[in-house]
Amino acid sequence: MKMKKRQKKPTLPSTVTELDTEDGSKVYVVGTAHFSDSSKKDVVKTIQEVQPDVVVVELCQYRVSMLKMDEKTLLKEAKEINLEKLQQAIKQNGVMSGLMQMLLLKVSAHITEQLGMAPGGEFREAFKEASKVPFCKFHLGDRPIPVTFKRAIAALSFWQKVKLAWGLCFLSDPISKDDVEKCKQKDLLEQMMAEMIGEFPDLHRTIVSERDIYLTYMLKQAAKQIELPRASETEPREYIPAVVVGVVGMGHVPGIEKNWNSDLNIQEIMSVPPPSASSKIFKFVIKATVFGLMGYGCYRIGQRTVQFILSMPAAQSYLQKLTEIRSQH
Repeated sequence: MKMKKRQKKPTLPSTVTELDTEDGSKVYVVGTAHFSDSSKKDVVKTIQEVQPDVVVVELCQYRVSMLKMDEKTLLKEAKEINLEKLQQAIKQNGVMSGLMQMLLLKVSAHITEQLGMAPGGEFREAFKEASKVPFCKFHLGDRPIPVTFKRAIAALSFWQKVKLAWGLCFLSDPISKDDVEKCKQKDLLEQMMAEMIGEFPDLHRTIVSERDIYLTYMLKQAAKQIELPRASETEPREYIPAVVVGVVGMGHVPGIEKNWNSDLNIQEIMSVPPPSASSKIFKFVIKATVFGLMGYGCYRIGQRTVQFILSMPAAQSYLQKLTEIRSQH
């Protein structure tokens, strides 16, 4: 049934890039804008036309929950960035990576608020359409977000972290739906990020270029030939080329094309480097600021409470470590 529905010469949207593997498998990469109704239609059209064996989306296991949420819930979630979400992000990724994640969520929330549209609609459409195609598998193709954030943080100096955080915190430019569709050739969210991180080549490398490599690797893995069912164990194994649809942000398509014919090794880009001295300093500065605010609040209540806070082992430990760092620099 699937083979009958599959078009030999499919009529595809202009946002689709066709790639071939050495063994004859075909990969149709749909370049999308994450906040675009048009991108949703492109995804649906492509899956219906090619009837794929595998659909791969630019998501990891940490963001897979958005696939089963309705638009109203997602819209609410995207707009609400609160202390609970911050604590969850820090617990999951560590202080520095958690803060970076929340700042990037703020960028996404800004677009959501401006457009009244939840992100990731094209991934939800891909999930729905894949379920309608017989024997179609659904794969998550993006690098785990904690790895990306930790590598991004490690690539920045102390002052670069401060400058980037400042830019993300004070993002307020208005965005229209026309702006989104104009950005169809370069995804809006990634374009905004590119403008902010343009002066940080190492950050661009970890957030964009390395993920291009990872996405390419996952698409090629999904495009391996499919073994046909055998009536018995004595029959020879037969394989046929696979058909894959990849759904990724438009900004990743050039990188995927560039890396397509390369031998890829993702072990290096999956490693998390140890925290640098600047990361440790920044982490202590943040925690010292929190203790400082607590101390000031307590001072307003009474000096005895301040003495009690400063006598706490945790406070003494951080003060001692800050003194050590200061003496080293």
